[in-house]
Amino acid sequence: MAHKISGGCACGDIRYECSADPAFVAHCHCKDCQKASGGQMGTFVAVPKAAFKLLAGETKSFAYIGDSGKPLQRHFCGRCGSRLFADAEILPDMLFVSIGSVDKADWLEPSMHIYTDSAQPWAHIPEGATRFAKMPT
Repeated sequence: MAHKISGGCACGDIRYECSADPAFVAHCHCKDCQKASGGQMGTFVAVPKAAFKLLAGETKSFAYIGDSGKPLQRHFCGRCGSRLFADAEILPDMLFVSIGSVDKADWLEPSMHIYTDSAQPWAHIPEGATRFAKMPT
């Protein structure tokens, strides 16, 4: 049975749900996640796009080119600025939901660290953690 993920932005204008289990949960140390999160990394939940539903509101978005050379689009609330999710052309069937926007995320334990070649030198990555220098293939 799939765990339902629900969430939204800080001001409440945008709400979403996902009816499928996550494909994976990761800490991302890429420079974009650092800039967007304002911290050492971003943490996201990868979910099937077909199981994701926007329930209320409309997101604003920012498009950029990833290291794959393919576009990514980061979605956020236009009113409060909360980072919500991203989609990447390189993985067209997935959405990457910002764990900070999930209502109840205590069961969503990250299983890997990605883009560790961009990690801040002071970032703590536990010994033995699954890590990838870039995006895993």
